[in-house]
Amino acid sequence: MKRLVIILGIILLVGGVVGLAHPNFSYHKQEEVAKIGPIKATMEEEKTVQIPPALSIVLLVSGIGMVLVGPPIK
Repeated sequence: MKRLVIILGIILLVGGVVGLAHPNFSYHKQEEVAKIGPIKATMEEEKTVQIPPALSIVLLVSGIGMVLVGPPIK
């Protein structure tokens, strides 16, 4: 159980660091805009998502806490 908590803490820690270092990422989305019989018209659109700095800080702090403290005491 302790190993699982530490691994989850490391994942959260890495996610927080990546979110602070690279807060914006973009991806491509293909959308079907028209379909007439067997013919389809699609449109490719680039979308950008911004990760809030507060979320990155929460991930970072909770990851550090999970790695240092380990599993909760019963």
